Amino acid sequence: MNKAEMKEAILEAKFEKGLKWSDIAKAAGLSAEYTCSACLGMNHLEKQNAEAVAEVLGLGNEISTELQRFPHKIWSQAIPTDPVIYRWYEMVGVYGETIKELINEKFGDGIMSAIDFTMNIDKQEDPKGDRVLVTISGKFLPYKSW
Repeated sequence: MNKAEMKEAILEAKFEKGLKWSDIAKAAGLSAEYTCSACLGMNHLEKQNAEAVAEVLGLGNEISTELQRFPHKIWSQAIPTDPVIYRWYEMVGVYGETIKELINEKFGDGIMSAIDFTMNIDKQEDPKGDRVLVTISGKFLPYKSW
């Protein structure tokens, strides 16, 4: 089994059981965002968390084992075509340099970690139309001179 096969098996079991990512995450003892990312093949889970995910989905040891493997983070498309993902691509294209400039101005020369990182996705009700609220927090990593 590979990460792509694991992802398909997990998505199918999730659909068949009528589970939400929050249900699966609760079983794993992790956030919905991180659990989902691991189930989609972009992160890994420790053995206990992987076994809990496989169990709640009614899947076997093969899924648990694959969830524990370290991923190769590969994007298959240069420009994403899914509208939700494309809008994020567009936001980075339009605001990426602004984000970089403001991070550098406030912190110095460096980057925001995507490894020491958290993300929360929430629904914010609004009478003019509900809003997607995304909170991203990453550790600042300064560049060093040597």
